[in-house]
Amino acid sequence: MPKEFLRRTVGLAVAATLSACTLGPDFSRPTPPAADGYSAPGEDNVESRTGVPNPQREALGSRISGDWWTLFRSADLDQMVRQALAGNQTLVAARATLQQAEQQVRVVGGALYPQANLSASLAREDENLATFGLPGANPVFNLYQVGPSVSYSLDLFGGTHRQVEEQAALAERSGYQLDAAYLTLTGNVVMQAITIASVRAQMRAVEDIIADDEQNLGLVQTAKAAGAANDVDTLQAESQLANDHTLLPPLRQQLAVARHKLAVLIGRAPAEWTPPDFDLQGLELPRELPVSLPSELVRQRPDILAAEADLHAASAAIGVATAEMYPSIDLTASLSQGALFPGQLWRSAASTAIMGAGLTAPLFHGGSLEAQRDAAAHAYDASLATYKQTVLESFGQVADTLQALTHDAEQLVAQRRALDSSESSLNLVRLSYRAGNVGVIQVLDAERLVQQARLGFVRAQAQRYLDTAQLFLAMGGGWWDWRAEKQTR
Repeated sequence: MPKEFLRRTVGLAVAATLSACTLGPDFSRPTPPAADGYSAPGEDNVESRTGVPNPQREALGSRISGDWWTLFRSADLDQMVRQALAGNQTLVAARATLQQAEQQVRVVGGALYPQANLSASLAREDENLATFGLPGANPVFNLYQVGPSVSYSLDLFGGTHRQVEEQAALAERSGYQLDAAYLTLTGNVVMQAITIASVRAQMRAVEDIIADDEQNLGLVQTAKAAGAANDVDTLQAESQLANDHTLLPPLRQQLAVARHKLAVLIGRAPAEWTPPDFDLQGLELPRELPVSLPSELVRQRPDILAAEADLHAASAAIGVATAEMYPSIDLTASLSQGALFPGQLWRSAASTAIMGAGLTAPLFHGGSLEAQRDAAAHAYDASLATYKQTVLESFGQVADTLQALTHDAEQLVAQRRALDSSESSLNLVRLSYRAGNVGVIQVLDAERLVQQARLGFVRAQAQRYLDTAQLFLAMGGGWWDWRAEKQTR
């Protein structure tokens, strides 16, 4: 009897499941935008600038590799990124969040299967025979019971399947958030390394400026000793030297902050670890810039894919809310053994089998179920708008970065010309000062122009590296290669 009972129960559950349907919309990925480029009509590209040292070109349709930072050809930079990927705590937290979301899919998915439990009880009973109209003394006895029970909620309208689909989409979003954390981490490491190189170059430029100031002060002092200059000239030269010394402390602070940030990124305290002294000369500016087509970008940026996963979850939530408006059927079955003594439990005469079904159908909920379904539909509309906005902002970011690289090249050429011109002018002014044709004011003015040009040129060089890295990040940073490498380990 127990086997036949269980066979009928399972057969009924399977038949009901096969006849079920799934309510709500089936999700389909949004169609990529029809745009075939990023820049606005009439805008130049980086290749239109001539006379640029280390020229760059766009490779439209190319995909960037996962270890994109190696394009800068720096062994120290590669080592820093690898250390960060191994020790960064934000990445550890993102991995744990993904694992949590994946387990939550299993939690929700368990409702798709029958739930089986085993129960056992021992009770001491004192029956009142008078309750049943029977004479005699009330019997006192122990009652032993043990047996399995099975329950199964028929997913006739797909509510549970939609819940699993929703949770799976949220887990997928967590996966893309992990990829975004990887992208942010590698980008921050590269940015801080470039910042260190840039600040150190600026510090060297300021030190050269200070050396020029000291040379100029010596020139004024020599002229004063010869009677060709006065105390005012000397004070002005000393003032220029003192003012230029004030440029170093802020740069030293920037350098310290960048070093500290890099230490934290790799999972170390600043007091425990010091990064290498990166130099711009030790970084190679990538000549070829991989630029994905817009239709491919929406499939490779983790923020876009996370927004798409949210959209998928919102679509499934409509099905969940719709299924709540329909009846639900629960099947239950139990097989118990009851006896007064433990040795009598497993006799066939002690068996009691119960099989039942319950139906719950919503009749009146004050419009709450309809409102819940409509709210889910509106949430989907909001997610769709968020997805589209994320795509647009991504395209805008790529367009901004491409234009930045174009203007970086233009700025570098202009700064180089300004530096050459100001240095030539300073040399002529110094010769004129020695000849007594100009005063110290003209020399100081010429020095200030050189100072601005030197710092401007260094910053223009560093900005090309920063914007190149920014473009690689805007293209998605090749996280798919990193995920594939991680999954094969």
